[in-house]
Amino acid sequence: MREDTFSSFNPAVNFIFFIGAVVFGMFIVHPVFMVCSVVTAFAYYATVKGTGAVKLLVGILPVFVLISLFNPLVNTRGETVLFMLGSRPYTLEALYYGMSIGGMFAGIILWFASYSCVMTSDKFMYIFGRLIPSVSLVLTMILRLIPSFRNKTKQIAGARMAVGKWGSSAPLKEKINDGATILSSLTGWALEGGIVMGDSMRSRGYGSGKRTSFSIYRFDMRDIILTAAMMLLMGFVVYCCAIGVSAAEFTPDLRIAGTENPLFIPASAAYFLFLIIPTGTNIAEEIKWRILRSKI
Repeated sequence: MREDTFSSFNPAVNFIFFIGAVVFGMFIVHPVFMVCSVVTAFAYYATVKGTGAVKLLVGILPVFVLISLFNPLVNTRGETVLFMLGSRPYTLEALYYGMSIGGMFAGIILWFASYSCVMTSDKFMYIFGRLIPSVSLVLTMILRLIPSFRNKTKQIAGARMAVGKWGSSAPLKEKINDGATILSSLTGWALEGGIVMGDSMRSRGYGSGKRTSFSIYRFDMRDIILTAAMMLLMGFVVYCCAIGVSAAEFTPDLRIAGTENPLFIPASAAYFLFLIIPTGTNIAEEIKWRILRSKI
């Protein structure tokens, strides 16, 4: 993963941003706002993952196309009939609605991909450890299961391959048996790890007294400034959405708010500025670094 300046901010700042980005992305279906969400989500993920972002986008595009084309098959509402499939019309409005759903899906996936890179388990514990300590611990353990299981699976498969027990050219039946063996080993490792962790927590006195917490994170001035800026931008976007600036209906006919509303352009700009904050901080830091290095 590349150096991410935005992740160096206080975890509460990161969490507030991702909550805003995901919630807005789920409920604002206006095409302009949705394009802003997808573009900024991809831009930020690209600054963090580099070429890995392109691979994720390539994987998302077929799903977007599938959702867009499939929606008119189940939703026949719409005034503009493109063609008939038997007795069911395939309408342009339903196709647009499917594209909006697909765009929403793409944006949310990209934001969650960035979230997984930024919000580590220690940051999650920092935010919720004092409020809901038990739930935070359980959620943190659950969130780390998938990467832990993936890494352990690679270790087990690599060890079996080294002794000739795994091969890509093996028959299907043998591959199934090898997969079952790996799953059995993985399950045993997980159960043993749970027992060891429980004994370790008990021996350290977990739950025997008042819980204390330690954190390396501090809420400094730059966190205050960025939080205030995000709150102002989100508040303005929420206000504009409440008065119908981002209204969009696709079926049975297209009714999408546009520039006839004087607040449309300011709302779109505020939404874009809010979503570009992580990418902007990374780009600004990169420019600052290059300027300082050029002076050496």
